[in-house]
Amino acid sequence: MELDDLRGTLDELVRADSFSLSDKESIIALERELARLEYLVAKSAAAFDAGGEWATDGAKTAAAWLATRCHLPSSVAKAQLRRGRVLAKMPVSSEAFSDGDIGVAQFDLLAKAAQGPGAVGAVVAGADGVAGADAAGPDTEGAFFRDEALLVTHAKEMKFAPFSAVLAYWGQLADPDGADAADMARLARRDVYLTESVNGMYLGKMTFDPVSGTIVADELARRERVLFEEDWKKAKAELGRDPKIHELCRTSAQRRADAMVEMAIRSATAPADGRRPEPLFTVLVGYETLHGRICRLEGGGVISPGTLLPWLDGASFERIVFGPGQRVECSVRSRFFEGATRRAIEVRDQGCTHEYCEEPVEKCQIDHIVPYTQGGETSQGNGQALCGFHNRLRIGREPPDG
Repeated sequence: MELDDLRGTLDELVRADSFSLSDKESIIALERELARLEYLVAKSAAAFDAGGEWATDGAKTAAAWLATRCHLPSSVAKAQLRRGRVLAKMPVSSEAFSDGDIGVAQFDLLAKAAQGPGAVGAVVAGADGVAGADAAGPDTEGAFFRDEALLVTHAKEMKFAPFSAVLAYWGQLADPDGADAADMARLARRDVYLTESVNGMYLGKMTFDPVSGTIVADELARRERVLFEEDWKKAKAELGRDPKIHELCRTSAQRRADAMVEMAIRSATAPADGRRPEPLFTVLVGYETLHGRICRLEGGGVISPGTLLPWLDGASFERIVFGPGQRVECSVRSRFFEGATRRAIEVRDQGCTHEYCEEPVEKCQIDHIVPYTQGGETSQGNGQALCGFHNRLRIGREPPDG
């Protein structure tokens, strides 16, 4: 009966003219009632979990049942249940939640505060969840229930971001040791990876602690802003008027990527002996490819010749020409593979030539196929790239001869 009444009221509101609920007072009232509905869902979901009715459908957990039958993301279903389970443990917060005085975001943050500073810090810092946070100790629990009414008052009166900061400071005072441990744990989770994908693009992810993240984010934003101003000035000159955002030559994401590259370049030139990075482009021209073109980076990544254009004034180029027969070599009796001969083999082999090895060429040795001591020439045709392991394996674990 109650749900029928609720549905009837909502039906009337949904059918109403949107402008009839577009004033300030109506928006505030709708947000309050939404919070109250979130409270009701959390309380009912927790009771549903405790009742176990979900198991009759073969679900392993109530969260799994909710995610399936209500088409919810698993994270949302789990959050509703977690919220409902702590309602009874947080009477002041729950009352404010049920009255619509605080919303679901404030209630969740208060629930995290009851767990300890590690949990609050993770939320304030924007971490994904609080996995690994220590459970609240007796000092934290006692402090929270002592100060809950005051914290709820702040939640009612403050904007969300300042309230988050207040809770973070409160957590540090309630459990200083826990706060320090939580910060060290966040620092330990710092991570950056950048890896080349199968199509030559580089993919990555960055995770920083609050201090390091601020340093990187501020500089990235500053550099992106400089590039934005450059793009704006260029577009304005071309159009003869102030451009629109979509008329700029780069998107915001592209400017951030270019700003990151510029940060790396500036880092390389910062030391006294530093120099601007110069990518080496390898252009190969052979008899079979005179009608086409082949270009790639020093490490082997294939690129189109047009990609080179922006780098023409800041890169190194090498030209390697392969003829129908063997390439003409100089100093065929040289003891070691050096210079152009060595580079030609590196470009040709691109890595260890052993059947079961994928070691990149920069980690390989260039050695004679027919050993130099047996009259083998130091030529491209008699050279091969092998990693240290397979080179030693080939010659009976003796040191390579060159």
